Amino acid sequence: MDGAFHLERDAFGRLVLTTADGLRHEGVVPVRAFPLAAPQEGLSMVGAEGREVAWIARLDSLPPALRALVDEELAQREFTPEILRLVSVSTFSTPSVWEVETDRGPTRFELKGEEDIRRLGTAGALLVASSHGIFFSIRDRRALDRGSRRLLERFL
Repeated sequence: MDGAFHLERDAFGRLVLTTADGLRHEGVVPVRAFPLAAPQEGLSMVGAEGREVAWIARLDSLPPALRALVDEELAQREFTPEILRLVSVSTFSTPSVWEVETDRGPTRFELKGEEDIRRLGTAGALLVASSHGIFFSIRDRRALDRGSRRLLERFL
C-alpha cells in the first residue's frame, strides 16, 4: 500500500478515507485498475471530485478490517455475472436474445452485435455486453458444455 490511511463509513454509509497526515476525504470509491485481468492488483481510491486520493498496489496487503470494507464496496459497485451455460439464442444473426444460466441465476438479454463480445487475453475469456449495458463474463469458453460452445461459436 502506498501511504497509510484509515477507512470507515459515515452515517450515510459512504466511505471516508483519512490520510496519514489527517486529511479527510468523504465519499471515496474504490476503482480497480485492471478489473478483469488482475482484479487483486492496482486499486485506486477516488475522491468525490474524481481524483485519486490513495493507491493500493495489492488488495491482499490490506489489514483484514480495511479489506472487508473495500471488498464490500466493490461488491456493491461491480456487477458482472458469469455465464455458466448458454440455454438458447433467438437467432444466429444480431440482434438476438440470449437465454443463459449465470452464477447469479438464469436470465435473458439482447446482444446487439458481434462487436459486443470481446476477447480477453489468450485464456479463452470473453466479456459479453447486453443491450442494457450489463457485462457478462465467460472465464474460459473452452470450459463451457458442448452445446454452449456450439451456440457461442456462431457469434465469434
